[in-house]
Amino acid sequence: MLIRVVRMTFVPEQVPAFLEIFKASRDKISAFPGCRSVELLQDYHLPHVYSTYSHWDSDEALNNYRTSALFGSVWKPTKALFAEPAQAFSFKPAEV
Repeated sequence: MLIRVVRMTFVPEQVPAFLEIFKASRDKISAFPGCRSVELLQDYHLPHVYSTYSHWDSDEALNNYRTSALFGSVWKPTKALFAEPAQAFSFKPAEV
C-alpha cells in the first residue's frame, strides 16, 4: 500500500474554486483502479492550505492515475489556483 499526501497552498480567493474542483472529482478519483480512498484535509491554522490524503494499492496504481486523462483534467485547473508549488509525499506503513 502507498499513502500519498499532497500539500497545496492556494491563493485565498481561489479556495472556493478549488473546493468545487475537488467536489466534482473526488468520486471519480476514488473509483480509479488502485485507489482505495481520498480525503481532503484543511490546515488547522492556515485556511488556504489543503492536503489530499489518499491510499493506493501500489506505486504503479498511483502512476497510472498520474498519467491518466482524469488526472490531467483535475490537476491542470487546480495547479492554476496555487499561491506556491505543491509538495507531494509518498509513504508506506512503518514496520515496528
